Amino acid sequence: MTAASMRLQKYLARAGVASRRASEDLIREGRVRVDGEVVTEMGSRVDPERSRVTVDGREVALSPARWVILHKRPGTLCTRSDPRGRPTVYGDLPPDLSELFHVGRLDYMSEGLLLLTNEGDVAHALLHPSTEVEKRYEVGLVPPAPRDLARHLLEGVELEDGRAAADAASLVPAAPDDEGPVLLVTLHEGRNREIRRMLDALGARIRYLKRMSFGPIELGDLVPGRWRDLRPEERAALRARIEEGSR
Repeated sequence: MTAASMRLQKYLARAGVASRRASEDLIREGRVRVDGEVVTEMGSRVDPERSRVTVDGREVALSPARWVILHKRPGTLCTRSDPRGRPTVYGDLPPDLSELFHVGRLDYMSEGLLLLTNEGDVAHALLHPSTEVEKRYEVGLVPPAPRDLARHLLEGVELEDGRAAADAASLVPAAPDDEGPVLLVTLHEGRNREIRRMLDALGARIRYLKRMSFGPIELGDLVPGRWRDLRPEERAALRARIEEGSR
């Protein structure tokens, strides 16, 4: 085994098979083979360049690490296919990126920053509640905005799955030629449709909802439907964010 060997559960997570914890379950269940032999020991290590690893008979291998940022268009799904034939975010990506999986998701009508990667273990770490990665959103509202909207978001809103509160919130009044005010809100939770449900509970009506940042990564001037690779310094910033959250 070379110095570059890694624990089997990390290898599976890095290959995007499952989270590290779920990968440990696969190993315990005897569903993982290394060079043809069933492996059930958690401490087992593999050589990414030489070992042949299979899960349920399907070979899994590491690809070069890839991270891209996509400006998700409204009216697209964060899934590879839809039985109703609706467009998905993968339709805006070239075929060689079709195996990347999205880090979290945005709902059908939301737009903005979406990260995709093949580094499963890093993605799962970013999504873990202990990391508390902050996400910043811009929300266009139908006027008039409910009174003291930002204050209510900061204080917290009772939802069916528990109280939810924004980390930061501010309302920018509409200019004379604007369609309505804009709400800037930051959250670190990742509950399903959380902002939409909070605003609905407070009586606010949404024109659009756009994610502007995910931790240290900014959407910038990337136009809807376009993508780019993360720069090395952006990938380093994501890893630093994970290390910060694990302390």
